Amino acid sequence: MPRCEQVPPAVNTPVDAVIRRMRALDAALHPRDGVAVFNRVYLTVTETVDGYVDAGRFADPYAAITLDVRFARRYLDAVGAAARDRRAPACWRPLFQFRRHPGVRPLQFALAGINAHIGHDLALAVVDTCRTLDCAPAELEDEFDTVGDLLVSLEERIREELMPGPDLLQIADPLTHLLGSWSLDRARDAAWTAARALWALRELPDIAGEFTERLDTAVGLAGRMLLTPLAEPPFRD
Repeated sequence: MPRCEQVPPAVNTPVDAVIRRMRALDAALHPRDGVAVFNRVYLTVTETVDGYVDAGRFADPYAAITLDVRFARRYLDAVGAAARDRRAPACWRPLFQFRRHPGVRPLQFALAGINAHIGHDLALAVVDTCRTLDCAPAELEDEFDTVGDLLVSLEERIREELMPGPDLLQIADPLTHLLGSWSLDRARDAAWTAARALWALRELPDIAGEFTERLDTAVGLAGRMLLTPLAEPPFRD
């Protein structure tokens, strides 16, 4: 099957602009803000993807850049909508609503953001990329898998870094139980299936729109459960 057209990436890629926006957001937010917690995780992922592009780790670097940028812009657009008091996608609303809740732990914020971004945004970003490059999802599968493998490899490190220490053992068991009900691997597989379904429905906009709305709602519900308050430590500005 022919791949998307190969185009050498520019020295200053659109990924660089995305990274600058994420760094500016990181500088502007309180470190314990739930959005800031996820933003730091996602910034690490995006910087690593940029490094993969520079190192030639992608078979089609232009396709990888396009997917990465379309993907990131959905998160940045949601943050921008919340900052302007506009309605964000349902998948992101729990994180914005609970971002300062004193009973929600940093690991919950990180995984709720990953849930929204992988569960909803990734499928739509694949379709956006296919329209931009005039190719089918199957032609992006290698890039999709490489980014997905990177996310999965980072998940364990994220859990280790953000899991409560011995001084918070009183909430460790419920936190472990809650987060054990969600899997990035399963979310990634579901995103790929959703992307293929949306691509197949591209000539049926009413059905595609309903599918997208249901996906958004379902991912938002999972995010709300991931953000179940577990403790009441103080939140200081």
